[in-house]
Amino acid sequence: MKKYIITLLVFILSFSVQAQDKPAYRLFKANGKKVSYKKMLKKLQEADVVLFGELHNNPIAHWLELEVAKSISKTKNISLGFEMLEADNQEAVNLYLKDSINQKGLDSLARLWPNYKTDYKPLVDFARTNKLAVIASNVPRRNAKIVVRKGLEALDSLPTTEKKFIAPLPIKYDATLKSYVAMTQMEHMKYMPKNMRINMPKAQAIKDATMAHFILENLHKGEVFIHYNGSYHSDLHEGVVWYLKQQNPNLKILTITTVSAANPKKINEDAKDKADFILQVAKDMTETY
Repeated sequence: MKKYIITLLVFILSFSVQAQDKPAYRLFKANGKKVSYKKMLKKLQEADVVLFGELHNNPIAHWLELEVAKSISKTKNISLGFEMLEADNQEAVNLYLKDSINQKGLDSLARLWPNYKTDYKPLVDFARTNKLAVIASNVPRRNAKIVVRKGLEALDSLPTTEKKFIAPLPIKYDATLKSYVAMTQMEHMKYMPKNMRINMPKAQAIKDATMAHFILENLHKGEVFIHYNGSYHSDLHEGVVWYLKQQNPNLKILTITTVSAANPKKINEDAKDKADFILQVAKDMTETY
């Protein structure tokens, strides 16, 4: 009788826990099967480059970005790269990492995103504390704007001092990549002048190419380079991934994408194959901005 009561209590407790289970997120593999953090981490540690695709205002993505960095750093040397930091701000970032300037100094010298302090500062400070490299990998936005207005060819006329902040010219561009085609089909694009509709994906390409360039330039054998970018820069293994593979087809690259879903426990069908690992977050999750 006593054994029966104990078994019954365990069943009730288990049912109660499951009934109350309201996860904020779930991790999946590309095929839609659930994967544990531990198993995902094991794979990430074997990569040369990890591209962590985020939703910029998602707190779960930002939390997991830091957790992944902490976990991998326990067994491998790592460097961190950021879409959110532009290449011409690298000197200011280096000064901050060396404690030559404080946060106020970095605020004044670098163009930081509005959500930097809540979402990216923890990662940069982790690197600062642990003497890790932080790479400002994105093209200066002024140059991306030039491409939107005049196309990739306009970059040829930039001074040499400015060209060092972008990928080497000429930039290879494949307009048939799904991610670039999708940009041209966005609803707001039809209201733009024709030349801007054509050039918007090219502006995306100069960002992707530049991020890939600075990843490769700062990649060291035996370490894992973790790069943080909007999911659209690495989804479908395009964008930054495509440019990395153009330069080094043997590079071992793993990607993570972040998607929102009404039910994070069940994979969204349209999320499958977007990345090697899918971070699916509750759709009603609080946003950071």
